[in-house]
Amino acid sequence: MKNLVIFGNTYQQEDPAKVLSLLNDLRERGLKIAVEKEYLKYLSGGMNGDGFSSFEASQVPDADMALSLGGDGTFLTTVMWVASLGMPILGINLGHLGYLTAGRLDESSTVIDDVLAGNYRIEERSMLQVTCDQVEIPHPWALNEIAILRHDTSSMLDMETRLRSHELTTYRGDGLIVSTPTGSTAYNMSVGGPILEPTTSCLVLSPISPHSLTMRPLVVRDDSEIAVRTHSRADHYEVSIDGEVTLCPTGSTLTFCRAPHCARVIQCLSNNFANTLRQKLLWGTDQR
Repeated sequence: MKNLVIFGNTYQQEDPAKVLSLLNDLRERGLKIAVEKEYLKYLSGGMNGDGFSSFEASQVPDADMALSLGGDGTFLTTVMWVASLGMPILGINLGHLGYLTAGRLDESSTVIDDVLAGNYRIEERSMLQVTCDQVEIPHPWALNEIAILRHDTSSMLDMETRLRSHELTTYRGDGLIVSTPTGSTAYNMSVGGPILEPTTSCLVLSPISPHSLTMRPLVVRDDSEIAVRTHSRADHYEVSIDGEVTLCPTGSTLTFCRAPHCARVIQCLSNNFANTLRQKLLWGTDQR
């Protein structure tokens, strides 16, 4: 592993000097580094970037690995730009929860040592794809979830839903989340959806504030095609794709399916699903 591309965000509270120290350490190990242009400008205070090369996010150069420096939002942005390239992604947490990342900044040296020594695994995480029959969605892939949400109105949505071409139900409420297993611990969990092991082959449909209490989260195969036609008193509704929002006209139909590519997430061998739940969700904490 010789070539790395670096992604981050400009809203971090972490001292940029600490991040630059990490990048210099990687360079001293003989790694060739390119940093996303806006992030490098932030780290270097608008100067020349301390000798690091840069690139536009929409034109990612060939590399052996993408390094995401930030929280889960930064990781999802990195996935948006590199997943279709088949590039493995390593996340170092500079944010809060960091559920998707492999380690924190203060342990990044150990994590990098493990990766360079080959002591890691790559998890193939399935992704979602969505299309709309009336407008083009610019970035149609999600690692976590795609959510249908109200736009500029307090009126509930009516979402006529078909599963594998068969009528399922009409969800009535504030919205609907279609989540991957990776995203089960994100928005899906906050509305009462189930937690899934991230490498399982399924999707979750979780209604948001449903009008009927019989509308419960539903787990389906990930080879399923899901079609949702949304009605509202407003002219548009929102489609949130891992936090990136697109407006779609009322009456349009969204079609969800498994994306043609996956996200290749680097995990240290010491990381496992049980430990992640205990550490990130505090399942190991005595809260009596």
